[in-house]
Amino acid sequence: MQKENNDYHSIPAKKLLGRLKSSVGGLSSEDANARLAHYGKNEIQEEKSKNPIFTFLKQFHSFLIYILIIAALISWFVEHYIDVYVICAIILFNATIGFIQEHRAEKAIKSLKNIIVQYAKVYRNGQLIKISAKEIVPGDIVLLEEGDKIPADARILGCKNFRTVESSLTGESLPKDKFAKDIPEKTPLADRLNMTWMGTFVASGTAKAIIVSTGERTVIGQLAKSLEQIREPPTIFRKKTSLLAKQMAIIAASGSLLIFIVGFFIRGIEFTEIFLFTIAALVSAIPEGLPAVLTIVLAIGAHRMSKRNAVIRNLPATATLALVNIILTDKTGTLTQNTMTVQKIVFPEEKEILVSGEGWIPRGEFSQDGKVFEAQDKLQLSKLLKISVISNNSRALRKSDSKKEQYEIIGDPTEAALAVVGKKAGIEKESLIKSENVLDDIPFSPEVKYRASLVNTSKTGKQIYVVGAPEVILKKSKYLIIKNTKKILNDSYRNDIHKSIISLAKDAYRTVAVAYKNVPENTFDISEKDTDDLIFVGIVGMSDPIRPEVKEAISKAEKAGMRVMMLTGDHKITALSVAKQIGLITKSNSKYPEVMDEEDIADLPHEKFLDCIRNVSVFSRLTPKMKLKIATALQKDGNLIAMTGDGVNDALALKKADIGVAMGIIGTDVARESSEIILSDDNFASIINAVEEGRIVFTNTKQTSFYLVTTSFAEQATIIATLLINLPLPLLPTQILWLNLVTDGMAVIPLASERGHTDVLNQHPLSRKEGILTKDIMPFLILNVSLMLLMTLITFMYYLPSGIEQARAGAFTVMAFTQLFNALNMRSIKTSIFKLGLFTNKLLLLGITISALLQIIVIYNPFISSVFKFAAIPPIDFVLLIAFSSLILWAGEAYKLIKNRKNP
Repeated sequence: MQKENNDYHSIPAKKLLGRLKSSVGGLSSEDANARLAHYGKNEIQEEKSKNPIFTFLKQFHSFLIYILIIAALISWFVEHYIDVYVICAIILFNATIGFIQEHRAEKAIKSLKNIIVQYAKVYRNGQLIKISAKEIVPGDIVLLEEGDKIPADARILGCKNFRTVESSLTGESLPKDKFAKDIPEKTPLADRLNMTWMGTFVASGTAKAIIVSTGERTVIGQLAKSLEQIREPPTIFRKKTSLLAKQMAIIAASGSLLIFIVGFFIRGIEFTEIFLFTIAALVSAIPEGLPAVLTIVLAIGAHRMSKRNAVIRNLPATATLALVNIILTDKTGTLTQNTMTVQKIVFPEEKEILVSGEGWIPRGEFSQDGKVFEAQDKLQLSKLLKISVISNNSRALRKSDSKKEQYEIIGDPTEAALAVVGKKAGIEKESLIKSENVLDDIPFSPEVKYRASLVNTSKTGKQIYVVGAPEVILKKSKYLIIKNTKKILNDSYRNDIHKSIISLAKDAYRTVAVAYKNVPENTFDISEKDTDDLIFVGIVGMSDPIRPEVKEAISKAEKAGMRVMMLTGDHKITALSVAKQIGLITKSNSKYPEVMDEEDIADLPHEKFLDCIRNVSVFSRLTPKMKLKIATALQKDGNLIAMTGDGVNDALALKKADIGVAMGIIGTDVARESSEIILSDDNFASIINAVEEGRIVFTNTKQTSFYLVTTSFAEQATIIATLLINLPLPLLPTQILWLNLVTDGMAVIPLASERGHTDVLNQHPLSRKEGILTKDIMPFLILNVSLMLLMTLITFMYYLPSGIEQARAGAFTVMAFTQLFNALNMRSIKTSIFKLGLFTNKLLLLGITISALLQIIVIYNPFISSVFKFAAIPPIDFVLLIAFSSLILWAGEAYKLIKNRKNP
């Protein structure tokens, strides 16, 4: 194993070479092979795979599954084989789902391996060769060039114009200028500008670097280890449904035991008869259909969410969303588009020009003072855009394998943004170079802070085009263009331009200035001294644009009682600007700053840290471990959190969160595999839509469960009551099982698909302590069970003089139709069925109709009625019994009316 050091950035290069026993010429082949044997391959080791058989068997370790297995065995014993097959199918279905979910963590680790590149350029035996990235070892000297994916963590020994893109690791959207000099030991990882990290990219330039860490000792490798050790919190929904199943199983068992005691010891019914009846009652009362019903509810919710661009990877997440009260979100790629986009162009003595459009897509409009115009109609703007396009080595290319219009960039994002704004104006480098040929070039570097190009133009002769840092270009300029006229750049003009630069910077715009100069025709190459006495043209302001839907989505989240917090690795000024633009900071907090860096909170005592994250909503310069610490602390503080992100730096917090939400288009594999939900459109507003659907799913879960509980309680209560008042059993075991099959099967799926009735986003999140069956619905439960019991008993006693088979037919009819009318009640526990609209859930009406027809067949078909031991009742009586059963619907309406008057 490699010895872990964190000071590679702070010690002199010569000393580091000595520590790693290397040299600028690289390692010898023998030394490299020995190190490979000692340190191992440059890869992230996968956790030893678990035996799939044991993983599958583990899914059966659940209280509910035990109850279902017992129910299946009992059904087999009493020869109810259809019930056995149904229950076994339910058990296997749930075990399969659990088995699939078990592998999610392993997939997250595997996806990290995809970050490692396949090949690398290294110096061995003094020669530059290309080898497999897996064979790189500490001490290797590597050559890094534009477009390369960095193979391992390395310290830069020397570089030229070297910049890297680290957004997936640090959260910063802009490339980082790198250098070789030493920096202080306590410098945060994101500011270690003499280091490069495995899995990040070279945006421009070249560098020679020494490998300091490989495989699991890299920053990415350490993340993989941390990810492996994090246990995903058990979903609150699973806890609630498990508790519900236990409660229902205990009540069912208690009721069945009471039936046996009353029947055998008090009524003296023959043991075999009462035993078989007790078993049948137990099987019918045990919620064997509950897992399937809950899965159906969740699946319907997941389907609806997918239509709103939220793809569910873990079904319970659909209902858990209803309980979320804090959304933690990354900035880059989540709140912003992770694309540098030119949005403003400023010329001296003119109003600013606005540029529309999204990301790298080369379409947009130019407007000034509210009026849209053609860019090439303005000579000064046309000149600025031509300079920006010609003095540029980057481009944006459309992805050929993408169904949507998506682009990817080659080269530096800042230069790519300039190329894209040129395309918006119809200016493309491929056609422009025919009339403006580049003869020489000074590439951008952190030292000079500009790019200069010697261009031979067909109209104006030879000119030097310069694009770079505004303060540098302004200093080098002697003239400026004002409304197409060349003037001396005096102090007044300089001050005005400087104010424009400051104003743009305060709004978190990255600015570049554009200038040029005429040179003699005998000029064939250029140097830095040739870039003095420039003619200043204008300033280009660009930023990673806010996603257009974000501001409204955050407003909706706040109305829905959810707090949104930004956790980013980017700089404080950028985080503050974005937060203000999206409405995340609307008023100052006198207790704490508006934005706090990691170094501001890292050493706070626990209570102070907790108070800080309760009051501050924007944190910047955060490492992945600090994001994880904040998420964990919020959970321990009683919150249920959703975390959104797209990069490797978000993976730890995504996995730890109650609900991890990853971006589907720009998100990394690691982020997606660590999440429960993937946003297929990378739209932050889709999270709020998913929460809305989640609240509807949770409501439907409560109502469907309430319906099942009411059915079971009413059946058992009716049987116990008849035994206590010395009446014959009102229903036989086969009749009870058929009743449950018909009423439950035909009603629960339509109930599960019920649409939301109120604006759930104007309500606060449900409490994580709130169960599926709560105290507030107990009066309604008691009312429904009591009515079903009384109406069934009255009917049974009314027809008993006509014979037991007709009495049971009457009781069966009333019990079935009270349950069907109760299904209408359960569409909403609060709102009248007539306010909802009788025909707004057509699937439920279809289910009720089919169920009613099946009841008629069971009663009136001679063969089937003989199997179930029913005697037909007069048709007019059948119609009257249906009308009688509807009393439960009218009682439910009265209950809702009274309750709503008390609690409007």
